[in-house]
Amino acid sequence: MSVSAAVVVEQYWHRVPGGTLRATSETLRALRAANQYQFVGVAARHRVQPAEPPPIPVVKHWLPRPILYEAWHRCNRPALPVAVDLIWAPAMVVPPASAPLVVTVHDLDFLHHPERLSRRGRSFFPAAWKATRERADWIVCPSEHTARDAAKAGADASKLSVVPWGVSAEAATEAEVSEVRSRWNLPEVFVLWVGTVEPRKNLARLVEAMEGLPLTLVVVGPEGWVQNDQDLLRPLGMRARRLGLVNNKDLRALYAAATVFAFPSLAEGFGLPVLEAMSQGTAVVTSQNTATEEAAGGAAVLVDPFDAASIRDAIASVFEDGELRNDLQRRGAKRAAAMTWQATAAGYADAFSQVLPIGAAR
Repeated sequence: MSVSAAVVVEQYWHRVPGGTLRATSETLRALRAANQYQFVGVAARHRVQPAEPPPIPVVKHWLPRPILYEAWHRCNRPALPVAVDLIWAPAMVVPPASAPLVVTVHDLDFLHHPERLSRRGRSFFPAAWKATRERADWIVCPSEHTARDAAKAGADASKLSVVPWGVSAEAATEAEVSEVRSRWNLPEVFVLWVGTVEPRKNLARLVEAMEGLPLTLVVVGPEGWVQNDQDLLRPLGMRARRLGLVNNKDLRALYAAATVFAFPSLAEGFGLPVLEAMSQGTAVVTSQNTATEEAAGGAAVLVDPFDAASIRDAIASVFEDGELRNDLQRRGAKRAAAMTWQATAAGYADAFSQVLPIGAAR
């Protein structure tokens, strides 16, 4: 029996969609392959097309984004413009629950460190979290770390599950790696960082750590908020390379070309770049006691993200110890191979079944 499901796809129009967009797209593709659901996207009224179109048909509301968000979160209206059996909100844009509602909560760093958010984020996320607690029939988190945080922050633990994100198994070819090296004139050995330049990503402390190493730092990803990436990278001079936002093909090749992927984030909901680097056979350095430690699954060198010396020493050890680096590459590739989008889709299908009438799914 096919289930009709509405998916809020607003993140496709976000200026900085981040890993949330990647996770939503890949999960939707894997769910559609199972042929259990008839998906329709729901979005606000937008004057421009998204950089990446959603992989499902989209119905647009007549209200523009800012007004729709406020109306949904603070007034619990208007209802979705479609009638469906199920609603999935994969990025905490929470509509009225005109059908069983499943909400994905990626992280709750906004509760602990609102100073890390943009001005709009400081308004949006608390209202979205309140709407989630009050309306969601089920909450899905990408990590145990986030799930524990959600339960402490008032979520009903009996209506909460953990579904990790996956990663694509497609590996960059030698030709693709050679081409990105040539195009950006990259050195044979370099440290890679991927993400949106925002405070919790901890790029400033990574730069501080890199000041003590004779290595090049390559930074990939869009500009964020609060911090100016050029100011952050200035201490490294010519040893810092800012590539900006790149397409998925180039990103895979950059991961594969890097000697070390360094991701000492202060807070993540999961840490998808960790798995992406591992899937390309690259050794990873990331943060202890965070969701990225969980994502790494024991296949990374862990650091204290608040200590530049800890980050510096970890990166140096991977560069200097070929045996350690090879071991990390092997264990990382094995970890990434076990984290599939098919498994993510199965986890979401199970979450959906928790709120649907018996027999409606599967």
